[in-house]
Amino acid sequence: MDTVTLQSSRIVSGMRPTGRLHLGHYHGVLKNWIKLQHEFDCFFFVADWHALTTHYDDSGVIEESVWEMVTDWLAAGIEPSAVSLFLQSKVPEHAELHLLLSMITPLSWLERVPTYKDQQEKLKEKDLSTYGFLGYPLLQSADILTYRAGQVPVGEDQVVHVELTREVARRFNHIYGRERDFEERAEAAIKKMGKKNVKLYNQLRKAYQEQGDTEALDTARALLKEQQNLTIGDAERLFGFLEGGGKVILPEPKALLTSAAKMPGLDGQKMSKSYGNTITLREPEDSLAEKIKKMPTDTNRVRRTDPGNPDLCPVWQLHEIYATEDQKQWVQEGCRTAGIGCLDCKGPLIDAVAAELKPIRERADDLSEHPEVVRRIIEDGNEAAREVARDTLEEVRSAMGLSYK
Repeated sequence: MDTVTLQSSRIVSGMRPTGRLHLGHYHGVLKNWIKLQHEFDCFFFVADWHALTTHYDDSGVIEESVWEMVTDWLAAGIEPSAVSLFLQSKVPEHAELHLLLSMITPLSWLERVPTYKDQQEKLKEKDLSTYGFLGYPLLQSADILTYRAGQVPVGEDQVVHVELTREVARRFNHIYGRERDFEERAEAAIKKMGKKNVKLYNQLRKAYQEQGDTEALDTARALLKEQQNLTIGDAERLFGFLEGGGKVILPEPKALLTSAAKMPGLDGQKMSKSYGNTITLREPEDSLAEKIKKMPTDTNRVRRTDPGNPDLCPVWQLHEIYATEDQKQWVQEGCRTAGIGCLDCKGPLIDAVAAELKPIRERADDLSEHPEVVRRIIEDGNEAAREVARDTLEEVRSAMGLSYK
């Protein structure tokens, strides 16, 4: 059942605060965010509570890491006028929804999440036998469902988390979506559509429920999305009424698969701070040039006159991202015939990376001189996020019988 309705244009995505970002973050996440911010209603947040799930014993570094990371977001091209940027911990509704969802989420659902055991294996030096670590996928679900997002940009390895979120939303709607006066409210909402649309909606609903006409269901969904005079609550109610269920309180989000470029590090492995092989977004030009010049190359190419194989060279992996087609051909031919040396090969790469980073570094330097600007942007985003989150939690509490009067 597709319960993503009017929220289909809303996107939520977060990032743990890791301090200054590197090219892996830029090509893997930020460039996609920059594109999405002009196509969707975007909520991008700093997942500082998530940082505590694995670094609860080293929390002193989180605050500085938060501001360094947000500075890099803005410097890279995230526009605060186009998106809501906020801190997870400044929107307590995330925590409340996490708590409420934990009451209905089977323990086995969390234990079967692949990253649970994977992370425990990778981080053996840390004690991750905590409730917070076990429950972090459900906190991710709360992060998404708080904004009733229609889509969540993720890589393939994160699709399982979106699927968990869909299951949790489905279970919640099944348990709490049937209001005592649901049908009366649905009938009242239908009348707001105008006589012509009322007649069409009822015909399509009958065709689907009595004859199983899926085309009628799709047409009816499209009809509801066009209605400007329906509240979100009424629209969700009518989607549920259409399908013969209850009101959709928490829409099931879809995974928006992103094709993130694999950014190799200076040693050919995945670029990561833990490997010490990064180029930061604020890397000074002299440091950048020095790092690339020191990159290892094809080990079979001992002398300048020895032909090489770009497929065995970490430098080639960066050329695949930064070089033009003509430059790639020049590298391939020059390396394989020993027509160019390794330093010759690295020259255009240094120029290309430097050109990409220069405007980012300059904007970051300017923002660092005015930290109050960054904080004000986050404060505005916190309030914008809370406004949406409050509406969701008000409806969730009401559905669960916690809206006392």
